[in-house]
Amino acid sequence: MPVKILTERALNRALLERQLLLRRVDRTVVDAVEHLVGMQAQSPTAPYIGLWSRLDGFATDDLAAAITERHVVRSSLMRGTIHLVSAADCAALSPFLRPLFARFVQPPPDDLDAILAAATTLLEERPCTLTELRQQLAARRPGGDPEVMARAAKFLLPLVHVPPRGLWGRSGQARLTTVRAWLDRDVDPRPDPDRVVLRYLAAYGPATVKDVQTWCGLTGLREVFARLALRTFRDEDGAELFDVPDAPLPDPDTPAPVRLLPEYDNCLRSHTDRRRVMTAAGRAALFSTKNDAPMPAFLVDGYVRGTWKLDRARTTATITVRPFTKMSKKDTTAVTAEAERLLAFAAPEAATRTVMIQAPA
Repeated sequence: MPVKILTERALNRALLERQLLLRRVDRTVVDAVEHLVGMQAQSPTAPYIGLWSRLDGFATDDLAAAITERHVVRSSLMRGTIHLVSAADCAALSPFLRPLFARFVQPPPDDLDAILAAATTLLEERPCTLTELRQQLAARRPGGDPEVMARAAKFLLPLVHVPPRGLWGRSGQARLTTVRAWLDRDVDPRPDPDRVVLRYLAAYGPATVKDVQTWCGLTGLREVFARLALRTFRDEDGAELFDVPDAPLPDPDTPAPVRLLPEYDNCLRSHTDRRRVMTAAGRAALFSTKNDAPMPAFLVDGYVRGTWKLDRARTTATITVRPFTKMSKKDTTAVTAEAERLLAFAAPEAATRTVMIQAPA
């Protein structure tokens, strides 16, 4: 039987469906975050915007409560970047990603075990910043290099960022403690790469082996795919795509609403070939900043069409939309309406809320 070819548009609609972006859905915060296998969260407010774009009736307090009640946590995970994940996923993903973090501590210091034991004690006594951890490790182990010791602890211990960092409308230094201290549980004793790959495909597939490696930062996963019972496709360039059985593949002509996504949204960062959601020119424009740190983006008909920015003052809030190319009147109206809804969500206290559509550069 010939392998089915999936067009770029078919892959686009599959991704939007699995990323909860074809319609807002009725799910809890924890359920949505687990379905997405985490949300990138270097910007503390990004998951709030990401969930608002996906969940029906989402309010900032929904996520803030999940964080303070320890149902979800912020932790350095996929690609070595900060993600918002459920408590269960934090325990499951940490051992899976340990080989990635081990590469960040090369060569390891001779007294690594003693360093990690000392850091664990300090972090479980009181959450602290990396600067504070360096100082305390230097005092406790005067013969060691504070930077090397703190780096080893940061990457090799399963850690979480504690609130108020990550709470909407709050600020605070990035303070760390161990998964065990914060969640009253240890990480899972054995990684389960098969389950992680299946969950990735359910949220981002159909996809190539390189795609899942781009998403998580690990290599050497081809043997995992080989032992799983997966359905296969080809894209229009002939690349082999893998997928979980019975995952949705919407009609390529399914309408896709305008969506405003936060910076770093994993929908835009979790494939090697991102043409399923943006053009090559769009990718160059979006990821042209230092450290591959993009502006928040908006989707029209399922594809990145430009960026947006929210500015707040004492009594005003403005979203400035910057399309990459000229938009039709219909698309401009739809983008404006969605930006107005986002303003009502993100700045309800503002007496004046304005959406500005700039001309393409």
